[in-house]
Amino acid sequence: MSHSALDTPELNLEATSKSSATGKNAQRPMYYEYKPTETVKAQHGPTLRCKTWEAEAALRMLENNLDPAVSLVYDELIVYGGAGRAARNWKEFQTIVKSLKELEADETLLVQSGKAVGVLRTWAHAPRVLIANSNIVPAWSTQEYFDELDRMGLMMYGQMTAGSWIYIATQGILQGTYETFAAVGDKHFGGTLAGTVTVTAGLGGMSGAQPLAVTMNDGVCLVIEPIDARVKQKVREGYVDEQARDLNHALELCAQYKAARKGWSIGLTGNAATVLPELLARGFKADIVTDQTSAHDLMDYLPEGDIDAVLQLRKDQPEEFKRQALAAIVKHCQAIIDMQAGGAVALDYGNNLRGQAEKGGLRVRDENGQFLYPGFVPGYIRPLFCEGKGPFRWAALSGDPQDILRIDRALLETFPDNKMLARWIEKAQAKVPFIGLPARVCWLGYGEREKFGLVINDLVARGEVSAPIVIGRDHLDCGSVASPNRETEGMKDGSDAVADWPLLNALANTASGADWVSLHNGGGVGIGNSTHSGMVIVATGTPEKAERLRRVLTTDPGMGVFRHADAGYELAQQVAEERGVKIPGRE
Repeated sequence: MSHSALDTPELNLEATSKSSATGKNAQRPMYYEYKPTETVKAQHGPTLRCKTWEAEAALRMLENNLDPAVSLVYDELIVYGGAGRAARNWKEFQTIVKSLKELEADETLLVQSGKAVGVLRTWAHAPRVLIANSNIVPAWSTQEYFDELDRMGLMMYGQMTAGSWIYIATQGILQGTYETFAAVGDKHFGGTLAGTVTVTAGLGGMSGAQPLAVTMNDGVCLVIEPIDARVKQKVREGYVDEQARDLNHALELCAQYKAARKGWSIGLTGNAATVLPELLARGFKADIVTDQTSAHDLMDYLPEGDIDAVLQLRKDQPEEFKRQALAAIVKHCQAIIDMQAGGAVALDYGNNLRGQAEKGGLRVRDENGQFLYPGFVPGYIRPLFCEGKGPFRWAALSGDPQDILRIDRALLETFPDNKMLARWIEKAQAKVPFIGLPARVCWLGYGEREKFGLVINDLVARGEVSAPIVIGRDHLDCGSVASPNRETEGMKDGSDAVADWPLLNALANTASGADWVSLHNGGGVGIGNSTHSGMVIVATGTPEKAERLRRVLTTDPGMGVFRHADAGYELAQQVAEERGVKIPGRE
């Protein structure tokens, strides 16, 4: 059965090939004959299949990443971000599962780009899993070389939280997106997005956060997505309020809800490279324009044209597909620049759209080398990074939503004076669906993460939640990523491309006792364009785990304070001084 992005994952069950891929256009080996007969979903409840809760947690989060309700293309183990996989292929998935079930309490499983490659005798307080995804020696770290390794079955794209088994569906970046649009409202629109229209594009696993984040800030959002099934899915999930029949209908809805100052999101099936220029031609005035299309890999950005023909072109003529994708990206990015010139607030929230457009010959920088419109981090989020804040998250291994709601109550009790946090939890409970294992995301900073991790561990110890809780974060965090076209764009000291920081982050979390640690290349912006690391620790309710939580949840956000203080940000230096963060030479 040939694969289509429009296929329902559960129906895409037929094995295709057992052999390795060869030839320029050959497909990567997937070993479908090893695919489980039952659809992969995370086990719920208190029963262990592994020898420790830490290994069980890794197994359940791996399964959760692949749950068809969570993943983008189940049949190909793609979780999100175009081609971000949870395991290299179905054969290696089975080996990882078997290895986790057999892992002793003092052993560590090594996973290389989605393949279990070794088990080490370490310590009970060492990580149970160490993961490296998509890492290539810098001079060879190109999309073309990665693609060749991928076709040979030697590597996979880990994205950020796909290959590190801590993806929690669209909610994963929702609060960060919410915080960003709140900052846009504060900076440009008097503290609210009410009465504004945001135009954006993309409704994949991550980009579905944008329309809900805009409406949570009381704005109107028009989101463009070329695959009709994805628009319908996001409406079903509650991330998009309504699907427009066509562009005329979409603009009528935008005008209606803007005039009413009502938060509302409209999904439109179409291609941003086609629709944005048409909006300009009609004289439509967007208040905010951004995007979150999957542009980091040209094979994942869909060019203009009939969707079935486009998907067939990707299969039959990948080089021509990429040529057309790049041309569409140039049109898309130029339209954003033109909307900015017309008065819209423009910000980059995508996967290297500006960088790809620049490769296509578009002028995207000013005479000083700065992007014509900023990324969301330098524009709105960096002050939070200076405080060690970032997308902290937790998931209930029980599968019981009541466990998350109990933790929500504890969160509000622990930080009673944080009005923004209270507003977020109120809106999240009302509007954010639980998909897969119930989870919550919440931006907490240095000191706050440690404090709340211990609260969660105490809830587990007292039996107020029914199973251990997985605590992790996005790789897009304050001190865990080097990405010059996104998270570290425009650093004050010019250190945008210094990748020592995520490497140190992974080493520090390993030394501090995280339960699994990952180190990836390329997530969010494409191979060769970023280095980033992730960590996960499981609150099991034991005193020993409380000590490890204390260390890990201080170390991890502390890296953000170190990184930004070193770059000369006075806020980070002030935070370090006030909260006792030790920085050599500054005592």
